[in-house]
Amino acid sequence: MNILCINARKGVGDQVLFLSFIQAISKRFQTPVSLLAKDDSKAKELFADDNHIDEIITLKKEMDGISGIFKLTNELKKRNFDKIFIFNSSLRYNLIARLADIKSIYQYPLFKSKDNIVLSAKIFTEEVINKVVSTEPNLIIKKTDNNLDKNFKHVCLGISASGPTKRWDITNYIKLAEEINKKIKCKFYLAGGKNDINLINEFKNSDVGKNCISFEKLSIRDALPIIKNMNLMISNDTSWGHIAVALKVKTLSLFMDSPVMAYGRYSSRMVTVEPVGEKDTTTHDTLGKDKISFDEVYSKSIQMLK
Repeated sequence: MNILCINARKGVGDQVLFLSFIQAISKRFQTPVSLLAKDDSKAKELFADDNHIDEIITLKKEMDGISGIFKLTNELKKRNFDKIFIFNSSLRYNLIARLADIKSIYQYPLFKSKDNIVLSAKIFTEEVINKVVSTEPNLIIKKTDNNLDKNFKHVCLGISASGPTKRWDITNYIKLAEEINKKIKCKFYLAGGKNDINLINEFKNSDVGKNCISFEKLSIRDALPIIKNMNLMISNDTSWGHIAVALKVKTLSLFMDSPVMAYGRYSSRMVTVEPVGEKDTTTHDTLGKDKISFDEVYSKSIQMLK
């Protein structure tokens, strides 16, 4: 049986969030599946070691939009898929599936716009496979880095974010690292890329900078084995935090301008901090980065490191 799953969201974190559902489909039909994903989602790096997924088909720019319908159709026709699972409500993908002669098409209700992305994926998958599916993602990697100094706790800081309103100020992360170090001997790892170089350099140039290691030159795949062995991830609501959760690392996520009920409640390994005055209510346009309590972040960090 030849099966295709489509998750066309561009975010790395969104790709991680859907992993348990893709794995469940593979297990139900006892065969690896193909995944259609955008290159920006880094699916090829994330799932390179996962035997539930046998091929990542890159959704290229020329295959996107109305103009790319026939190009994508031809690409799918080559593979003779028997079943397709479309994790969105797009009429476009439904049409492409039909043009590609895929007989069994499973998809969200058409034209559905706003949703809790994890809950919608769970309901959709469970209806198809007739089995309860956990929302806990399990990111499978073969390589692990077990050479970390056992004399320290190892803490990863997800200082990156998709925009400034979702980013706790770097001075807060520096102060947090300094205060944690007074109580618990730690090494810190900065999860960010080339676009975060100014934040990384500011941290490196601080008093606690000598104890930090940066991911700025690492690919996501190279960073995965390091994150796997962290004692704790402290992160803005960003892909690094979701990756840590999927690697079974305890994660403290700071929600200041994104939907906590969608992105912060899918895993028992994730503890959240919201702006003062918010309780399960943080969403887009909360704009609460200056209302994140430093004392709350610090106390929860210490508690999770013990």
